[in-house]
Amino acid sequence: MVRTSVLLYFFCKSPTCDLKVCQMMFIVSLLTGVWSEIKLDQSPSEVKRPGDTVKMSCVISGYSMTDYYIHWIRQRPGKALEWIGRMNTGSNSAIYGSSFQSRFPMTEDVSSSTQYLQVKSLTAEDSAVYFCARESTDGSDSAKENWSGLFISGEEVFFVKTML
Repeated sequence: MVRTSVLLYFFCKSPTCDLKVCQMMFIVSLLTGVWSEIKLDQSPSEVKRPGDTVKMSCVISGYSMTDYYIHWIRQRPGKALEWIGRMNTGSNSAIYGSSFQSRFPMTEDVSSSTQYLQVKSLTAEDSAVYFCARESTDGSDSAKENWSGLFISGEEVFFVKTML
């Protein structure tokens, strides 16, 4: 089982990612002497119409998916990060933030080490950058809605635009 207390991998493909933050995280990883193959690869950006459904994936590699909880987070333009929920990996059960219980089901496929977030009945308010994140400790509730306990790793997943 992998246990870490430092950032192992920082993956920033989003065009909205702050370059200085990416550089600082890279330097921190070099200074700590840590480098790993841990990856959380997300599905590419999508454009959807209001009312549609989208299913995003987060493919995990470099460790056993069932060793750590996976969180889903989003950031709407000009807004703070929002915690969508956490998948209790290996049990296909999830805990949701109060605003996300009905339209944001999370599922998993352990055999392919993949987590999924679906968003139903899309609205313009769902336009955001969505992230999957691995909790830094295994089997703990300490990171729920607490960003200090997460490795955030992601890219822009989709952007909803009104189609006329």
